Amino acid sequence: MATEAPDNVPAESLQSLSVSQSQSQEESSSSSNQVDQVLEERYQLIRSVGEECIQEDELRNLLAKKAEPICYDGFEPSGRMHIAQGVLKTISVNKLTSAGCRVKIWIADWFAQLNNKMGGDLKKIETVGRYLIEIWKAVGMDQEGGKVEFLWSSKEINARAHEYWPLVMDIARRNKLPRIIRCSQIMGRSEQDELTAAQILYPCMQCADIFFLKADICQLGMDQRKVNVLAREYCDDIKRKNKPIILSHHMLPGLQQGQEKMSKSDPSSSIYMEDDEAEVNLKIKKAYCPPNIVEGNPCLEYIQYLVLPWFKEFSVERSAANGGDKIFKSFEELVADYESGNLHPADLKPALAKALNKILEPVQEHFKTDSNAKELLKRVKAYRVTK
Repeated sequence: MATEAPDNVPAESLQSLSVSQSQSQEESSSSSNQVDQVLEERYQLIRSVGEECIQEDELRNLLAKKAEPICYDGFEPSGRMHIAQGVLKTISVNKLTSAGCRVKIWIADWFAQLNNKMGGDLKKIETVGRYLIEIWKAVGMDQEGGKVEFLWSSKEINARAHEYWPLVMDIARRNKLPRIIRCSQIMGRSEQDELTAAQILYPCMQCADIFFLKADICQLGMDQRKVNVLAREYCDDIKRKNKPIILSHHMLPGLQQGQEKMSKSDPSSSIYMEDDEAEVNLKIKKAYCPPNIVEGNPCLEYIQYLVLPWFKEFSVERSAANGGDKIFKSFEELVADYESGNLHPADLKPALAKALNKILEPVQEHFKTDSNAKELLKRVKAYRVTK
């Protein structure tokens, strides 16, 4: 049945109004779809940083409500920087900032002192901290627009001590000693170690850091998971609804068989960020890389977590007799060739060393040509690393 126009309203006007409303609804729907698409892209990019996320629904809600979530990351200045700390952190931070996050990197100088790093010498710890920042700048951590802040724990805590210490005391008061000792992994310790009183205080302080920095997301390694969970438990204790989201990244293994984690104190375990080309080549040549075996193969993990995210491909040069040159676009494709024997360690290793050297080249050059960086490296190399 045709709709009659009301009195004094021409039928043409009513038809025009109906078309206009329809167009407006379509535009609104299209705009809503675009917003949803952008949110999903941001979510997927941030989520790709973590091996584990607690909780994914909370991360989605956070992105829908907050344009610039605050991500917290931290490190102890405790020795030379290896590629897991240098390259992997740079990849993660650049993903987070490109997804609209602000990243606060906590230079945990007081924590390194509590943990007896550099023999507890705060001046040495500060020198190591400056050296680490120098590396991240050289390797390409995107700091445009102030989206990445480096904050020294000693300076920030002293400036707002009236906020910080009551928070630490409240966390300590609400937790039994065994619960705090279970967090000892965050310091590179075990529950069986004989801990100092300072090392008991450490987890309470690291838990407090999350709230002190107003972090929405805790973006640290899987080895820091226990203290991040402690922060969520503290939210339950104080009836706080907005819990920090835990986004824990993968821990790269050492170069030798059975080394679950790279160690700064073991040169055979690590490729350091300012290692020269010959050193990188030699370390990869000696690395554990059994034919056809993917599980527990550090060389394959470096390709998966460093090379492919950096270059979006992995190039292998080899003779025609061995299959000719090949470019891998995905880790799954690489795994299939490696497990079948079509890709041999003798071809994979030189390709991996070449890719890592290309990533490290700006850092290698910076520490050769910049006088300040050169002096920092000289001093750090002279320090004795203490556990």
